[in-house]
Amino acid sequence: MTIRVVIADDQDLVRAGLRTILDAQADIEVVGEAGDGAAAVELTRRLAPDVVLMDIRMPGVDGLDATRMLTDPAAGCAARVLVLTTFELDEYVFGALRAGASGFLLKHQRGDDLVEAVRTAAAGDALLAPSVTKRLIEAFQQSAVSGPIDQRRLDVLTSRERDTLELIGRGLNNIEIARQFHVGEATVKTHVGHIFSKLAVRDRIQAVIVAYETGLVRPGRP
Repeated sequence: MTIRVVIADDQDLVRAGLRTILDAQADIEVVGEAGDGAAAVELTRRLAPDVVLMDIRMPGVDGLDATRMLTDPAAGCAARVLVLTTFELDEYVFGALRAGASGFLLKHQRGDDLVEAVRTAAAGDALLAPSVTKRLIEAFQQSAVSGPIDQRRLDVLTSRERDTLELIGRGLNNIEIARQFHVGEATVKTHVGHIFSKLAVRDRIQAVIVAYETGLVRPGRP
């Protein structure tokens, strides 16, 4: 299947460069471009792409607000949002992830990395630039929950789903989790789907945030 992409960036040259890279791929098609967040939201709702490449700093509605609009469950939008920016400021990283972005990439990364990120997002997985991942972990270490586990947010999960969430928070993929539980990968995928639904999260990044925010996972704890 062809992955349909919308590019949102206020710089014409940046959009043209991204289009050139992506349109060169046999399995990717750029179906639209937007110069600001409001236009990106309208275009995404109208064209229903698989992935939106979203700049953060844009006039009017910025990329973070546009991402929130698109990832709001009430919006009924299935597109995955990849935030693409020149900035590594922490407020942008956390703002994008909390807004529901499925990935955070920097504009100075290689074209091959961009292509792979689009494919990863379209497949329903989450992706972060290595430098962003490092800063995210460091921030969790500095602000980790030190009190008791927040049971209220986790009570909706079964015991096995909670154990699965903990392993997701520790960075294990479905195959590794299946080995831990001595079950098939399909069983783990079912648990993960239930976790996403019950916690109202879109992907593994959002699930990891919940795991840390509730204290279920704490840096340094075996």
